[in-house]
Amino acid sequence: MLERIRSGLLYTETDAAFRDPLRRAELVFAYNAISPAEPERRRQVLERIFGSLGERAVLLSPFHAAFGSNVHIGDDFFGNVNLTFIDDVDIRIGDGVMIAPQVTLATTGHPVHPALREDFRRFSEPIVIEDRVWIGSNVVVLPGVRIGYGSVIGAGSVVSRDIPPMSVAVGVPCRVVRAITDDDLRPRMSEV
Repeated sequence: MLERIRSGLLYTETDAAFRDPLRRAELVFAYNAISPAEPERRRQVLERIFGSLGERAVLLSPFHAAFGSNVHIGDDFFGNVNLTFIDDVDIRIGDGVMIAPQVTLATTGHPVHPALREDFRRFSEPIVIEDRVWIGSNVVVLPGVRIGYGSVIGAGSVVSRDIPPMSVAVGVPCRVVRAITDDDLRPRMSEV
């Protein structure tokens, strides 16, 4: 069954029940209740939730996860409030990634035809977010997407296709609008 799930084939809630021990719902709940004044304790709980967690990772409360154990986060990560991981399969986040508020990373979807949605039938495909990516507020990343190195995803986007490295992409559906170039090294506002 695990191979079926990892292959992106349809599976049901009943099929997936054997994976319930991998869910970290109680730990996620506990993390969201820990004061920000206790960073060491917060880190210890995150290490128990996620499959792997890099150095200097910051995740603001609250956050949500279907499992938690399928999330792998690199070094120097920043996740803002209300980050949701629908991690029925792996979500791999590289180093130096910044994620704004209200973002959903969803590895799982459901068939369009209602006859195929019996017993919550679904499919899952991994998400990969490469190093140095910035994802804006209210973005949804759908199953099977890879966001390339250094890219920026504009606020409110729905990412349903891979985004190449060093790109600015926005919209519903999310599309590349331009490359990131050396011109982007200039300060945003002129100094006074």
